[in-house]
Amino acid sequence: MASLKDMRVRIASTKATQKITKAMQMVAASKLRRAQAAAEAARPFAERMEKMLGNIAASVSDVSSAPKLLAGTGKDQVHLMVVCTAERGLCGAFNSSIVRLAREKINSLTAAGKTVKILCVGRKGADQLRRQYGPQIIEVIELRVKALGFEHAERVSQKIFELYEKGEFDIATLFFSRFRSVIAQIPTALRIIPPVFPEQAKAGDKASEAPISYEYEPDELEILAELLPRNISVQVFRALLENAASEQGARMSAMDNATRNAGEMIRKQTIRYNRTRQAMITKELIEIISGAEAL
Repeated sequence: MASLKDMRVRIASTKATQKITKAMQMVAASKLRRAQAAAEAARPFAERMEKMLGNIAASVSDVSSAPKLLAGTGKDQVHLMVVCTAERGLCGAFNSSIVRLAREKINSLTAAGKTVKILCVGRKGADQLRRQYGPQIIEVIELRVKALGFEHAERVSQKIFELYEKGEFDIATLFFSRFRSVIAQIPTALRIIPPVFPEQAKAGDKASEAPISYEYEPDELEILAELLPRNISVQVFRALLENAASEQGARMSAMDNATRNAGEMIRKQTIRYNRTRQAMITKELIEIISGAEAL
């Protein structure tokens, strides 16, 4: 049985931990507002760009003459998994949920006889994937920055372009967590090379509708050659912003739960301390009274 001193030390350490988790919760709440605003501001641009490129791609008659980023290599043997996670932990299941989705995709592709390569953006995802897929990780890009900028997304997309130009993979999929609310972050897999545009994905549902005709200057192939690389950078930037908001939301929720749990532990430990102290005082009184009566 622990002594009263041990109990006091344990209560004090729990209170200190509670102060830390409460402070981390407040910091995460402060960062969440800015991160959420940035993520929500990036969504319309990324979605509109996808829609526009989908319209242009649909008007290309000869796919073989289209840019390589649109047409693809014509194969699906080698897959590149771009797994975006956080640089730090203490954010609940944020990192593990993204890694779990990537792991499921990797296992399904491996079972189908495909070759999988992994590009990790963020240290936590790399730490988890390295245990099982260490030889398949080709690089880890760490983004330990105070504020995310478009140049950080270009750094990731440039690495993807280099690998694609060298013929290192056929299909690239981006994994991140889409922010919905403080308590809800949705792990998402988005194929970026070759891209799957919303209009193409829903072509079967809207087959009866007459397509909208556009005229482009310069021609479609020149526009695609210019905008497809930019679209990949935009999608990566959007994923990083969504991840930043999801990370702060998950950390805020996790630290709130930790603070509540610490409060409950303090309450139980205090009750146990008081009961033990009362029992010891009662025992000492009984011993004193018994000794006095013996005299």
